[in-house]
Amino acid sequence: MTLIAMVLGLVAVLLFGGYVTDIRYGLQSEFVRRTGHLQVQHKDYFRLGSGNPTAYGIASYERIVSAIKQDVVLAPLLVVVTPTLQFGGVAGNFAAGVSRTVLVNGVVVEDQNRMRAWNDYGMRILSRHLSLTGTDRDSAVIGTGVARVLELCTALKVPDCAAAAPKIEPQGSDLPSDIADLTGTASMQQAVRSADGAQRIELLAGNARGAPNVASVNVVRAEFQGLKELDDVYVGLHLSQAQKLIYGAGPAQVTAIVLQLHHTSQIPVARERLDHILRTTLKDEPLAVFDYETLNPYYGQALAMFASIFGFISMLIGAIVLFTVSNTMSMAVIERTVEIGTLRAIGLRQKGIKAMFLTEGVVLGCFGAVLGIGTALGIAWLINQLGLTWIAPGRIEPTPLAVSLYSEHGLMLVSAVGLVIVAALSAILPASRAAHMNIVDALRHA
Repeated sequence: MTLIAMVLGLVAVLLFGGYVTDIRYGLQSEFVRRTGHLQVQHKDYFRLGSGNPTAYGIASYERIVSAIKQDVVLAPLLVVVTPTLQFGGVAGNFAAGVSRTVLVNGVVVEDQNRMRAWNDYGMRILSRHLSLTGTDRDSAVIGTGVARVLELCTALKVPDCAAAAPKIEPQGSDLPSDIADLTGTASMQQAVRSADGAQRIELLAGNARGAPNVASVNVVRAEFQGLKELDDVYVGLHLSQAQKLIYGAGPAQVTAIVLQLHHTSQIPVARERLDHILRTTLKDEPLAVFDYETLNPYYGQALAMFASIFGFISMLIGAIVLFTVSNTMSMAVIERTVEIGTLRAIGLRQKGIKAMFLTEGVVLGCFGAVLGIGTALGIAWLINQLGLTWIAPGRIEPTPLAVSLYSEHGLMLVSAVGLVIVAALSAILPASRAAHMNIVDALRHA
């Protein structure tokens, strides 16, 4: 029974450790697929750029992308190098008389789809291509929260829209003349009633010179973005359309250049090389390099939380095993009192008695470690074969539920050694008690 308790304890620790490892791989893969391993930005954009991205844009981004791709050290490490543009604006559905502030994200769709295929850890990939794939330049994807506010629920098949906001009567069937002039269209008939009347919206943003600019886009889909705060403001555009909205016919800029590598372990080498390029070839550009952990603080916070939970569970299970083995060894001492007295009477020293019980505890721990690792690997294989999924916090697509244990040799070794140490510690007190028995009393115990 003691051996079974040790095996179950080790199995629980290993399975949860493998699950935490899988979560770490999954979170890392998600962030790397979305934001890349590294990003080149204006040196002040990360701290100040969200309030005025046009002031912290990268003007010569094509030159920078070319320099990165042609570098002899970086080129073999790269999977994708792609520019992105992010800024705030206002989205409006003038046909319904509603609008709201939004966060616009302009991307190169083909590059983003290639980034989504990154799979350094051999995990099941359930993500699909961007909904902007194969769409026209003036297409957009919005969050479901934006769709509800703009009253596009019916056209975009968004649920939970029963409690609509109070209706505001539109002032007419046409766009205001100043807005129509900004969009480059003559009337509401052209701006809103394109392919699917209610799916056409207008985006208003301040251009690089501070003047307002408007673009009319066709919403192809509304998607939940995982976090309500993001879902309520998200608008995804093709990069060219986003640049036109901000920079018009002038020189286009971007807010970041995203780099995705073949392996996460290559980040130190790639970052060192990027820093060298920025100090030499691109020394005239006020740029800086940020990794995905800096850009996504949630990643480190989530890993720290799971590490704390894993540590607490390991300590709890270790304490249970400690008292279980200690109780077993104490019973063994009581049951072997006569044998202990006999051994002491024929000349075995106290050290020999202690060594016997400590050896028994260590051997018990070794058997428990071997059986526990084998059982954990078998259960992990079974779980992985079931094809289970779950929706992780902040995710919009199902995540494979798996236990990544087979490649975690360090976790298995540390857990096994820890079990043996706990078993040995459990035997110390009973062994000491046995060694200090009075020989005459021990022999009389029969």
